[in-house]
Order: sequence, then structure tokens, then C-alpha cells
Amino acid sequence: MGMMQRLLNIFRAKANKVLDRAEDPRDTLDLSYEKQLENLQKIRRSVAEVGTARKRIEIQATQLEQQATKLQDQARQALGQNREDLAREALSRRAAIGAELTDLHTQRDQIGDQEEKLVQTAQRLQSQVATFRTRKETMKASYTAAQAQASIGEAAAGISQSMGDAGMTIQRAQDKIANMQARAGAIDELLASGALTDLSSSTDDIQAQLDKVAGTSQVDAELAAMKSELAAGSAAGLPAGSPAPPPPAVAAAVPAPADPSTAQSPGSSDQPEVTI
Repeated sequence: MGMMQRLLNIFRAKANKVLDRAEDPRDTLDLSYEKQLENLQKIRRSVAEVGTARKRIEIQATQLEQQATKLQDQARQALGQNREDLAREALSRRAAIGAELTDLHTQRDQIGDQEEKLVQTAQRLQSQVATFRTRKETMKASYTAAQAQASIGEAAAGISQSMGDAGMTIQRAQDKIANMQARAGAIDELLASGALTDLSSSTDDIQAQLDKVAGTSQVDAELAAMKSELAAGSAAGLPAGSPAPPPPAVAAAVPAPADPSTAQSPGSSDQPEVTI
């Protein structure tokens, strides 16, 4: 196979693929239906033309028959007047007209047969066109339904063009949000470490370092205090980490119940003994 033939085959294959993608079966069916209607219209025109020709032949035959009848009457009149020559002439013309009539009848019969065949063809084609029209509409509806079902299925599966674009847009937005969050976190860490200076703050970098040292000293002091408390608890015999016991509560002064054996005399002091 030559190089040009291979290139031609490749071009044809690519062109067929493009045409297949661009072709809509509904448009193709409509075009085929229009062509069939045009063919039916042509056959109907042919039937009309053949019928017109047959009618002209019939009219011409009728005129010749009338002329033959007239010549026959003239021949009788000529014989009645003893004009045999005129009668012969009239009969001769009538014979010629008879030959023409025979030819016209033959043509009329032939045209009639053609007309009948064309009428049958037109009727058959009209029936086929009606059947094709019904099938065309059914196939178009089926194709439309299948196309809608495929679109719905693609949308549900997320593989349609619009859904794919939406998914890619969401993914890009998520990536940008993640990048922005990471950038913000890194900047906060750098600002906290002092690597970057916060221009919007009124505190300079030296004061920020001093504040950081002060915060660290406060944390160390609190840690030392907690260690001292834990050491004191351990020295008192408490387990490490247990809270210190609460201070002893002082009992309120409550008068003791009167005992008959120890009851004071009337002259004794009214002040009751307080028990702690």
C-alpha cells in the first residue's frame, strides 16, 4: 500500500469519526422522511401527467368518432343525391379516421396501464411513507429518552461534563483553602517565634522578647511552687500527689446534758462547764 493511500485511509477514518460524533439520528430520520415525501410527490405528478395524456387521447378519439359519424351521414346524403363520388370520398375519409381511432385506442390502453401501475406504486409508496413516519417518530422518541437517561446516569455517576467541571472546581477550592490555612499557620508560628515582625502591632521586637521571658519566668515560678507543695506533702507522710489535709475544725461550744448525779446545788455557779 502506497503512502498516499495510507494517508487517504487515515483521513477517511478521521472524517468518519467526526461525522459520527456530529450526526444526530433524529435529523437523519427527518431527512430520509423528506426524501420519501419528495419521491411520493414525483410519482403523484407522474400519475397526474399520465392521466392528463390519457384524457387528451380520449378527447381526441371522441372528436374523431364524431367526425367519422358526420362523414357517414354525408356519404348517405351524397348517395341520396346520386353523387357516388362524394359518397366514396366521405367513406374514404371515414376509413382513415377509423385507423386513427384504432391507434388512439391502443395508445389510450397503454397509457391506462401505465397510469394504473403508477397509481399502485403511489399507493404503495404512500403506505410505506406513513409506516416510516410512525417508525421515525418512535425511533426519535426512543433516542431522546435514551439520551436523557444517559445524561441522568452520567450526572448521577459524576462523569458528565458539568459535574466533572464542578468536581474539579471544588477540588481546586479545597487545595487553595488548604494552602492558605498552611500559610496562615506558618506566618503565625514565625510571628510567635520572632522570626517575623508584626508591623500592625505597637510592641517592638525587644519588648516581645522581654514579654516572652517574663511569661517563661512566671511558668517556672508556678512549677517551683507546685514542686514545693508536693515535697511538703511527701514529708507529712502523704502519698505523692495527694492533697494536703484540711485544718482541724474547732467544735462549737455546746452545753452538756444535765446529769442528776453531778447536778450542782442551787448556790453553785450558773456557768456550765464547756467541753472542747
